[in-house]
Amino acid sequence: MNYASFPFSNRLPASREDAREGSDFIDLERLLAMAKRQAKVVGVGAVIGLLLGLVYLQTTPPTFTASTRVLIDEGMNKMVDEVSATPVNMQTDAAILSQIEIIKSARLAAVVVDKQKLDQNPNFMRPPQSLLSTLVGYARGFLQIFRSTPEIAGRAALTDAQRKAMADAARKEQAVAMLQANIEAERSGRSYVISMAYRSHDPQLATEITRAYADAFVADQLDASFDATEKAAVWLQGRLEELRTSSQKAALEVEKFRAENGLAAARGETIAEQQLSDLNAQLILAQADTAKARARYEQYRTIVESGPEAAVGNSTLSAAEAGNPLISELKKRYAGVSKREQEISAGFGPNHPQAVALRKEQTDLANQIFRELSQLSETYRNEFEVAQSRETALRNSVSEATGQNSSANQAQVRLRELQQQATALSTLYQTFLSRYEEASQQRSFPIAKVRVISEATMPRGPSSPRTSMVFGLALVLGVVLGAAFGALNEFNERFFRTAEDVRERLGVKFLGYLPLITSNEDRKDAGKTGNMGTPPPSRAAELVKRRARMRIAVDSPASMFAETLRSTKIAGDVVLQDIGSKVIGVISMLPGEGKSTVAANLAGLIASNGAKTLLIDADLRNPGLSRSLGIDAEQGLVEAVVNDLGWQAVVKVDRQSKMAIVPAVVRGRFSHTSELLSSAGMRRFIDDAKATFDYIIVDLPPLGPVVDAKAFAPLADGFVLVAEWGATPRPLVRSGLAAEPQIAGKILGLVLNKVDLKKLPRYGAYGGSEQFLERYSSYYIDKGETKTKAKAKVAS
Repeated sequence: MNYASFPFSNRLPASREDAREGSDFIDLERLLAMAKRQAKVVGVGAVIGLLLGLVYLQTTPPTFTASTRVLIDEGMNKMVDEVSATPVNMQTDAAILSQIEIIKSARLAAVVVDKQKLDQNPNFMRPPQSLLSTLVGYARGFLQIFRSTPEIAGRAALTDAQRKAMADAARKEQAVAMLQANIEAERSGRSYVISMAYRSHDPQLATEITRAYADAFVADQLDASFDATEKAAVWLQGRLEELRTSSQKAALEVEKFRAENGLAAARGETIAEQQLSDLNAQLILAQADTAKARARYEQYRTIVESGPEAAVGNSTLSAAEAGNPLISELKKRYAGVSKREQEISAGFGPNHPQAVALRKEQTDLANQIFRELSQLSETYRNEFEVAQSRETALRNSVSEATGQNSSANQAQVRLRELQQQATALSTLYQTFLSRYEEASQQRSFPIAKVRVISEATMPRGPSSPRTSMVFGLALVLGVVLGAAFGALNEFNERFFRTAEDVRERLGVKFLGYLPLITSNEDRKDAGKTGNMGTPPPSRAAELVKRRARMRIAVDSPASMFAETLRSTKIAGDVVLQDIGSKVIGVISMLPGEGKSTVAANLAGLIASNGAKTLLIDADLRNPGLSRSLGIDAEQGLVEAVVNDLGWQAVVKVDRQSKMAIVPAVVRGRFSHTSELLSSAGMRRFIDDAKATFDYIIVDLPPLGPVVDAKAFAPLADGFVLVAEWGATPRPLVRSGLAAEPQIAGKILGLVLNKVDLKKLPRYGAYGGSEQFLERYSSYYIDKGETKTKAKAKVAS
C-alpha cells in the first residue's frame, strides 16, 4: 500500500469520528475481518475437534438401550371403585412424577438387583470402560490417596464373616448405584404412560434388566396397595372397638338423664310440651266461644232494651233466630195480621172495626215476641258467663303448664348436648365400620393400577455413541476452541498492522508500507533445499541477493517499494523545507527490522533523482549496511571522525545512482560508539558533508539495545522510524519514544517494513486503502520483474 498520493493528509480526526459513529453499534466489519484472519486457527481447531471425536469413538464401547412402557390405568380400578366409595385420583402431574421417582428409587433398584442377582454378575459389575472413564477413574484413585480413611484401622478387628458381609453389602450398594445411574424414566407427553429404558454394553443384559424393572414396578404397586389396605384394616379394627364402646356409653347416658328428669317423649315431644300444646289449643277455642257468646248476648240485650216495637221491626231477628220455632210462628202470624190490616185500612179505612181489631192483635203478637226475646237474652247471658269462666280456667291451666315446661326445657339443654354427642359417636362408628368392610374386601383384590403396554425387546443397534452426533459436537467444540484461540490471538495482538495502528497508537505520521522482499525464485530455492537436502547457496550468491535488496528503489523506481520511499522523501521535504542540507536518521527499535535496507534504498532513490546524497553507515557495532552493499574499504566513519578527516577520504560512490557512501569499518571490539557519534569530530564531519550534499541519510543502530541514536540526535534534522509489520510490539515503540523525547520530537513518520501484502487486507478496515491493493497494482512493476532487473544490474 502506498500513501504517496496523500502523504500529508492528517486522517486522525476522521478515524476518531468514525470510531465515535461506530461506538453505539457492534463493529461487524471488524468481527468479519478477525474471522478471516483467524480462519486457519479455527480450521485447525475444527480438525483437532474431529480427531478427538474420532479418538472418542474408537475408545468408547457401544451402549445398547432397551425400553418398555407402562400405563397408569385407572380403568383397572373399576371393580375396586364399586366396593370402595373413595376413588384414587391419579390424574395429576404430581402423581405421575411421583411414580417416576419411585422407578428411580434405590429401593426398587435393590429389588431388581436381588431378583436378577446382579451383584454376583461380573458382566454387569465390570463393564468395559471408555478411555475417558478410565482417566477419570485414575484421577479419583489418585485423589483417594489424600483422603483420610479412619475406618481402616477398625476393620482389622473384624472377623472374616463380618468382612465378607461388609463386602457383600458394599457390592450390592455399588450394583444399586449403577442401576440408578443407567435407568431412565420419563412421561410420554401428557398421557399416563411412563417410558422406562436401561443402558448397558450388553443388549441381552439391557433387555433383561428392563423387563425386571417393569415387573418390579408392577409388583411394587400391587404390594403397596396390599400394604396400605392391610394397615388401614388393622387400624380401623382397633378404632372400631373404641368407637363402639364410646357410642354405647353415650346412648346410655342420654336415656338415664331423660328418665331422671322426666323427659319421656311421645311423637317426638315431652309430656309437658304435649300438655301445654293441648291447653293452648283449648284456650284458643274457649276464647272463640266466649267472643261468640258475648256478641250474641250483646245483640239480644240491645234488641230487648229498644222495646217491643223495635224488637218486632228489627230485620236481623228472623235471621238470627231461624232455628227458634215459636218466634218464627209468631212472626208469621204478625206478618199476616199486618198484611190484612193494611188491606182493610186501604179498602175500608183505618177506623174500620176489623182494622182496629187487627191492630190490637198485632200489639198482642209483638208483646209475645218481645217476651220470647227477653227469655233468649237471659239464656245467652248465661252461656256467655259460662264461656267466660271456662276461658279463665283454661288460661290458669296454661300458665301452670308453662312453668312446668320451662323447668323441662332447662333440662333439655343438657339432654340435647348428650344426644348430639351420642349421635356423633354413632355416625363416626358407622363410617369407620363401612370403611373397615371396604378395606377388608380390598385386601384380597389382586389387580394393580399399573400394567405393561410395551414389552422390552432386544435392541437392534447401539444407542450411543452416535457417530454423527459425536462428530457434530466435536466439530462444534473444535470450532469454538479454535474461535477462542483466534479471539485470544486477536486480543493479544500487540503489533503494527495498519496505518490506523500507527496513527492511533503513536500519534505520528504514517509514511507507507514496504512489501516483504522475497521473490518466487528465492522460495523455490528454499523449497529445494528443504526437500532435497542440497547445500545452501554460496557466499557470492548471498551477497548478490543482499546487494539487490539494497537497490530495489533504484532498479525499479515504479515499484511499490520505491513509491513508499518517495512518500518518505516528500514528507521530509515538507517538514524540513527551511533546511538546506537535510540530515535524516533511519532508526528502528529492534535489530533485524530492515532499517539498513530502507536507508540504502531511500538514499539511492533520492540520488537517482539528481539530488546530491550521502549515505552514512553509523551502526558502528553491527555495520550491516556496509556488509550488504559489499563495500571493501580500509577506512570508514570511525577513522574519519577519530583522525578528523573529511568525508572525501573515506567515501565510496555508486556508479549508477552517483550516491556517495561512507562505510563503517570495524576492527575488533569498539564499545564507545555513542561517544564517537556525539563527539565534536562527528559534528565537524557532518558540517563538512552539509556543504556538499543536499541529503545525508544516516543508518543508525536500533534504539532498544544501544544509545547511539540518542547520542546522534542533536546532529539530525529528522528521523524515519522503521518497524517490522506484525513483529514490532506497539508498547515497545511507544515506551521507547516516550523515553527519548529528543528523537520523538524529530520523527518524520513511520514506515512499516516486511509487509505481507496477501495478509494485509485482512487487517484493514472496510473502505480502507488496504482493501484496494490489487487495484493499485497496475501502477507498480511486478516484483518478479524487479528482482530480475536487480540481479542483472548487480551482476554487471
